[in-house]
Amino acid sequence: MLFPNVEAPDLHVMSFNIRRRFERITWPPEDRWALRKQRLRVFLGANRPHVLGSQEALPDQARWVQDSLGSSYGRVGLGRGRDRGGEGTPIFYDRDRLELMDWTQVALSGTPAVDGSTGWGNTIPRIAVTARLRDLATGAPFVFINSHFDAFSARARRRSARWLAEVVAGESLPVLFTADVNAPVRSGELAAMFTGGRLIDTWSYAPVRRTAEWGTFNNYRRAKLGARRIDAILATPDVGVRAVGIDPRPTGTSWPSDHLPVQAVVRIPSAGER
Repeated sequence: MLFPNVEAPDLHVMSFNIRRRFERITWPPEDRWALRKQRLRVFLGANRPHVLGSQEALPDQARWVQDSLGSSYGRVGLGRGRDRGGEGTPIFYDRDRLELMDWTQVALSGTPAVDGSTGWGNTIPRIAVTARLRDLATGAPFVFINSHFDAFSARARRRSARWLAEVVAGESLPVLFTADVNAPVRSGELAAMFTGGRLIDTWSYAPVRRTAEWGTFNNYRRAKLGARRIDAILATPDVGVRAVGIDPRPTGTSWPSDHLPVQAVVRIPSAGER
């Protein structure tokens, strides 16, 4: 593991696209959920971040993730469909360290309150889950947003980036954002996320990088330098970034997902420090 024994006031944060389960036999063979699920359990059980933003989780996979993290973990977030079923972007949090104050889920569309809605160029519904959390060790409240931007439409990704900037602009609390943004994090099409300096890429600001900046879509192959990092942990500038890393190593004989998780150690400022 990259970050063992992270203690208060620091928080261990992870963004991880766990790869949805497909019923058909997929290629490569490592993609089969029956093979991957135990690797995922081992990886999560060993790392146990204080808060995890996951992507592509079907309901049974979300339950598996929660069970793998342990009985102290809570979960918020439902599916992206009209009935809030199907694939989702749930947030998992350690209840021994974090208290959930509230949570919401919206569609990334012109009608965010309409479940299953599209309309920014995406034909597949995309969602964002927001949790308002309080650090029980320090008392510091913060907002945690987790999402999965569209894989096919650059217009949808640009509009989702603008949406994020608008949400952050309206927040008074520190914000953490995790996502599979489906484009290089610092690409032009996602530049709106960083408008006005309201959000920073934790990778760019970390004083310690435990690993190289590996491409995060490794597709069950050894990671490559210079490949695209399409998975992000962003933060408002008042969040202290302590360290970041992307663990490229397989768990056993292969990887739990076709993505590598991004991890960060951060420090949320208390009310008196903001």
